[in-house]
Amino acid sequence: MNQTKSETPYVRQLALGPKKNFVYLSGSPGGTEAFVVDPAWDVNAILAAVEEAGRKLSGIFLTHHHDDHINGVPELLQRADLPVYVQKAEVDFAEVLRPFANAIRAVSPGEKVKVAGLEVECLHTPGHTPGAQCLSCGGGLFAGDTLFVNACGRCDFKGGDPGAMHRSLFGVLGRLSGETALYPGHDYGDVKVSSLGRERERNPYFQLREREAFVKYRMTPR
Repeated sequence: MNQTKSETPYVRQLALGPKKNFVYLSGSPGGTEAFVVDPAWDVNAILAAVEEAGRKLSGIFLTHHHDDHINGVPELLQRADLPVYVQKAEVDFAEVLRPFANAIRAVSPGEKVKVAGLEVECLHTPGHTPGAQCLSCGGGLFAGDTLFVNACGRCDFKGGDPGAMHRSLFGVLGRLSGETALYPGHDYGDVKVSSLGRERERNPYFQLREREAFVKYRMTPR
């Protein structure tokens, strides 16, 4: 997708916590609201960034349930009444989400949600967890722990499935434009923001189109 500068959504990448996490804020260009992706570690820093942008927080998206991606949610919900968008498969799987179940809006694979002036497509991308999701909007992809720069998410945690990860990368994300900006969930690569085209050329996991070879490589300790 080709976009002019005026059409480019607002995106703020925040590096927070001891595990090189990226937390994201996004919203329509020139808008007054923002949503947050995977709020964790430092709620004050997140809210300060929202205020600095002259916006109001209007929603939370979780790419999956692991603590380093959600540990700021309880505090955020104490400060504001916000919907939390999570794939239904993750809600069903992860007991850790139950304390804030009243705020959760379970979404279906491919469901589109309009938040902060943007239409966000919630792509179900299992592999790292059963209900992992990537968020496609405005020519960008918030990938959580599904896809990193030059890597992809681990599949050896509870609920992980390397075969599902292969389907997610080649089936679900494989349908997206190579121009799509990749916003990874961790700062693990040589750049902080990549593109799907760049990853298809350089990421070793995208070179393993055969499922068996992919699974063997992903599950080999390194």
